[in-house]
Amino acid sequence: WYELFPRSTTTTPGKHGTFADALQRLPYIADMGFDVVYLPPIHPIGRAHRKGRNNNVVCKPGEPGSPWAIGSAEGGHKAVHPLLGTLDDFDRFVAAAHGHHLEVALDIAFQCSPDHPYVREHPAWFRKRADGSIQYAENPPKKYQDIYPFDFETEDWQALWRELKSVFEFWMDHGVRIFRVDNPHTKALAFWEWVIAELKHRDPGVIFLAEAFTKPKLMANLAKSGYCQSYTYFTWRNSKWELTEYLRELSQGPAREYFRPNFWPNTPDILHAALVHGGRPAFMNRLVLAATMSGNYGIYGPAFELCVNTPREPGSEEYLDSEKYEIKHWDLEAPQSLKGYLKRLNAARRTHPALQRVGTPVFHETENDKIICYSKREGDDVLLVVVNLDPVWKQGGFVNLDLDALGVGADELFEVHDLLDDARYVWRSRRNYVELEPQQRPAHLFAVSHRQV
Repeated sequence: WYELFPRSTTTTPGKHGTFADALQRLPYIADMGFDVVYLPPIHPIGRAHRKGRNNNVVCKPGEPGSPWAIGSAEGGHKAVHPLLGTLDDFDRFVAAAHGHHLEVALDIAFQCSPDHPYVREHPAWFRKRADGSIQYAENPPKKYQDIYPFDFETEDWQALWRELKSVFEFWMDHGVRIFRVDNPHTKALAFWEWVIAELKHRDPGVIFLAEAFTKPKLMANLAKSGYCQSYTYFTWRNSKWELTEYLRELSQGPAREYFRPNFWPNTPDILHAALVHGGRPAFMNRLVLAATMSGNYGIYGPAFELCVNTPREPGSEEYLDSEKYEIKHWDLEAPQSLKGYLKRLNAARRTHPALQRVGTPVFHETENDKIICYSKREGDDVLLVVVNLDPVWKQGGFVNLDLDALGVGADELFEVHDLLDDARYVWRSRRNYVELEPQQRPAHLFAVSHRQV
């Protein structure tokens, strides 16, 4: 998955991008080997309580607001922001994406700006305070004065649920078959069980990704309610022990029967300290981990491939000058770009079935805890991954391989071919030395040859 703000795709700094501009970005995304281009909400943005730069409660003239504050006089969840273009322009964007072998995923955020037509036409769909005013959304310590949440337990719940189902159907009629759902854990589980089943009956291939960073039991219940994929705690699992235990939980525990993880090293909401302090090498090693541990992964770009890592303030996971609140102009040819690295990594994922699902990874012993080593196997396709978890210092040490897991005999010569830089090595026996320099080579992604060489 590749997340893209259409309004930031113009080549003119400060100018609001359009679907036509975003269409011109598709070859760049396809060339890196992605399968899905995911768009944040594309609807009209409210003006009441509109957020300014860096989530400021005061919005200056000309500031575009957050795309998640949906709805204005121009329309709501079934309309597109007029500065992006028209529905016909969106249809052309979807068709062009398909021409590049990309699917379009759309963000579904069931919430409204105070200007949304629903607020005026269906006031019973919103929870009110004692003084009669509508309660804005909160996710402590965050406050969203520009957003009203729906009341899924309103007395008029049947009409509300039918209308929200029609939002999905509207965009399905415009060629969208993948939906990333914003904060589904704050909505009724019964609604998701019903609406996903209804929409799956209409189109069994439609995909729903749950954007829920919440308690494990609730995340599990969302998956059981019908979500095809789920965001995870990967972003906050950074040490060798944390990564090993978490992947074992997902791949060998009860969750493997119902929970389909989608690993994201960054999102517009989450800039982890590992990226802040680790710089470009941390972006590289987190990328390799996400793309090889999970069958599905995504990045928020171009911030990720350009290694943007300045927080709003020390200790914050919010970006300074976040794209959520302003239009950005990206230099896609910047020298620090990881687009070539992404291209090689995604090419490996496309050609190696072992990387296309979580499977049952095998962790191999390393004599240096700054190095993690694991393998994945799908039939004769065997991949061995070795990652330096230290973004600053070169780390070396011996890995002690489980040769049975690799399909290699005890005294057999075997070749490991690094798919990231095309280096080849001939190994023999279970104990082998690796050395990884974070600036140049933070990881090996080895295809293992089973034959004698």
